[in-house]
Amino acid sequence: MMRNTFGHIFTLTTFGESHGAGVGGVVDGLPAGIEIDTDFIQSELDRRKPGQSRITTGRQEGDVVELLSGVFEGKSTGCPIGFLVRNTNQHSSDYENVRNVFRPSHADFTYTQKYGLRDHRGGGRSSARETISRCVGGALAKLALRQLGIEVTAYTSQVGTIALDRDYTRYDLTQIERNPVRCPDQQVAKQMEQLILDVKRDGDTIGGVVTCIIKGCPTGLGEPAFSKLHAELGAAMLGINAVKGFEYGEGFDGVSQRGSEQNDIFFSDNGQISTRTNHSGGIQGGISNGQDIYFRVLFKPVATQLRPQPTVTMQGEETELEVKGRHDPCVLPRAVPVVEAMAAMTILDHYLINETVKL
Repeated sequence: MMRNTFGHIFTLTTFGESHGAGVGGVVDGLPAGIEIDTDFIQSELDRRKPGQSRITTGRQEGDVVELLSGVFEGKSTGCPIGFLVRNTNQHSSDYENVRNVFRPSHADFTYTQKYGLRDHRGGGRSSARETISRCVGGALAKLALRQLGIEVTAYTSQVGTIALDRDYTRYDLTQIERNPVRCPDQQVAKQMEQLILDVKRDGDTIGGVVTCIIKGCPTGLGEPAFSKLHAELGAAMLGINAVKGFEYGEGFDGVSQRGSEQNDIFFSDNGQISTRTNHSGGIQGGISNGQDIYFRVLFKPVATQLRPQPTVTMQGEETELEVKGRHDPCVLPRAVPVVEAMAAMTILDHYLINETVKL
């Protein structure tokens, strides 16, 4: 299995499976001298971990991170940072009935076709538990970005048909963590939560959208051809489990407007050049322009259904499958910190690339 490393200069290599001994990774390229706040790193994992509320999976995992290297006296040394999070609450027997069956819309069939075998216990490497490593890498990236004045914030903006206004500036983003859905509008959050509970009672699942905003990003990040900043962000997001779409700036809504409405007009304020609008989402020509970067990530409904579904065995025989275990009815609340993590690593990576180019 190849391609387990993300990034160019700031890199994250992950390892582990959902029902193995643990998951972890190695972060390389983090500059020396970054203050490593271990409580902050753990808090980022706590935002992702299962069992947070009645709208998430009932699996209980401490998800305690152990930093194994690369940190001395509270600061990064510039050496690789190895880390491990041990699995402590696997119920592998819950998956015995899928050992010889392909679960609909999972990676079971494609993994078997590609590798000739698969780990049926929770999906193995395809499990969203691998995103633990991304949250640790993202937390380290956030600590570096904090020193640069760059802030990454994401929130649930849509669950099913219940959606916030697309304009993120209308909301107080400090309210995101005040409800289990991670939505900045408390009233809409209650509606989203109820919808998730209704879906859960039916043994079904539902998807939605996470919106992410990056503030304080300097101009000049990204390359003009094959490493455009929005393309790199898109690849980072589409590499997250259950993601089916990515749009930045006005995105698909922009097709209903004319160019004269979409163009971001430049102006000068005491010699400081800026734009009057930000339809471009902070990126023009593949390069950051200093405005807020904002984008939306679409998550499909979780594939695991707690109701019978028709499928086939590995031998091609038709059968009916009813899965067991503890599963999320909606991935959105726990996906918010993962989106932030991937965005933070992408921005830091391109910041370091840009600094290298200047040398």
